[in-house]
Amino acid sequence: MKDVGSQDAARTASFRLARAGFVGTAIAFGPARMGFGLFLPAFRDDFALSPFHAGLIAGGGFSAFLAALLVAAWLCIRSGPRMAVLAGALSALSGFTLVALAGGPGLLAVGIALAGASAGLCWSPFNDAAGRVVPPAARSQTLSVIATGTTFGVAAAGGLALGVFWGLADWRLAWALFALAGLLAIFTAVTGLPAGRCQAPRMPLSPAMFRGAGVCPLYASAFVFGLANAAYLSFAADSVVSAGGLAGLPDKAAPSVIFISYGAFGLAGLATARIEARLGTRAVLAGVFCAFAVSLGLVAATPGSWPGIVLSAGLHGAAVMVISALLSVWSLRLFPEAGAIGMTAALVMLAIGSVLGALLAGSLIDLAGRRLAFLLLAAPPAIAALLAASSGLRRAG
Repeated sequence: MKDVGSQDAARTASFRLARAGFVGTAIAFGPARMGFGLFLPAFRDDFALSPFHAGLIAGGGFSAFLAALLVAAWLCIRSGPRMAVLAGALSALSGFTLVALAGGPGLLAVGIALAGASAGLCWSPFNDAAGRVVPPAARSQTLSVIATGTTFGVAAAGGLALGVFWGLADWRLAWALFALAGLLAIFTAVTGLPAGRCQAPRMPLSPAMFRGAGVCPLYASAFVFGLANAAYLSFAADSVVSAGGLAGLPDKAAPSVIFISYGAFGLAGLATARIEARLGTRAVLAGVFCAFAVSLGLVAATPGSWPGIVLSAGLHGAAVMVISALLSVWSLRLFPEAGAIGMTAALVMLAIGSVLGALLAGSLIDLAGRRLAFLLLAAPPAIAALLAASSGLRRAG
């Protein structure tokens, strides 16, 4: 009877963690991380934002994400994963509220930064929490459920934005609804994550662990991922709107189609382990970066085409989810005794790439125009795809 009770308790803990993770990632990586790009056409009109200033605001959100990664690691060690995720939920709630109330670009920028920080606070703590409360046989399934929250959050935010751009509601109401979702994230964080500090690594950490040829491909991949993804999230939707939108829709409804497609195709990330086992890391990385390059190129080449834009968003969403899952597995293989810290190191490189990607995209659009800018932005992932295809890397780690 005692074993049955223990199993029931473990299942309950796993369910609560999966629920908290699903809700947390849906909010942090849905409206909090992608809401600015999704609603940029409305922000641009209401706040008279130039591409350069939009790039600065987007870069501020990604900079907050970078800082939050470090804060999350500190909170996790000091107070445990529950406190880190709770801080992320509170940050999302605050950011959403400020955006909904913003009367000018300054308050908008602060709100976007706070919302962006929530993603950095809510990512790595779930890995530690799963290791503590989920039985080994169920961890893969639990983490898959948590990861799926991202695709749901992106698609749901896109659907809400579609209602806004059809004139059914104001964008401020949408962000107020996001704030209510932040309250739900707070509740699930309190009830679903274990209390107490994260487990200390079983071996001493040293700076040498995070240097050397073995980790360079991981860091480089994370950096290019951040660069390409930030450019796409910040400006792809607005570029389609600026080109006249999609036939049959109000001009400003195009971002909703992009982000709904992005979220739906992102379900491909659930098959990452099977794809890598069959094809190897080199082929997966080459495919991911090729998808990034093509997605950016399609925004330049076919900004008013339904097939072109849906394919662009689908390729980008699938690539994001696949490489996100791969980075998590890859870092754990490289740092088996310090998986959370190893993952944070990779995410820092991702965040640096994201900041530079948003700023670079805004500057290139101002200087060269949208089409040429997106063609130029497709170059880094295209080069990365060629390097990955020609590398000797067979299996991550």
